[in-house]
Amino acid sequence: QVQLVESGGGLVQPGGSLRLSCAASGFTFRSYTMSWYRQAPGKERELVARITGSGGSTNYADSVKGRFTISRDNTKNTMYLQMNSLKPEDTAVYYCNTVGIIGDVYWGQGTQVTVSS
Repeated sequence: QVQLVESGGGLVQPGGSLRLSCAASGFTFRSYTMSWYRQAPGKERELVARITGSGGSTNYADSVKGRFTISRDNTKNTMYLQMNSLKPEDTAVYYCNTVGIIGDVYWGQGTQVTVSS
């Protein structure tokens, strides 16, 4: 079955960096677009970044453009989110996501990112 496991979250000071990872299994990873979402307390879950199966196309939320970079390693079935110049408003639980051929949606368990001094 499809499994998505995030890691790499933690507490970081404003201006710092973190790299999140999403290890995928149970499907042909290279064939699927993958996404990072986040959900802050009291807010709706929002799309952060998305990457196509080949990694050839990416897109980002305006709030993270120029600071975050999404990437993937199809040999390792892993997706990454490099987060630089972190701000307190980036504090959220970050989720890995993919959507299957028939529209079935899969989520990881999430990893907490806290940006605070």
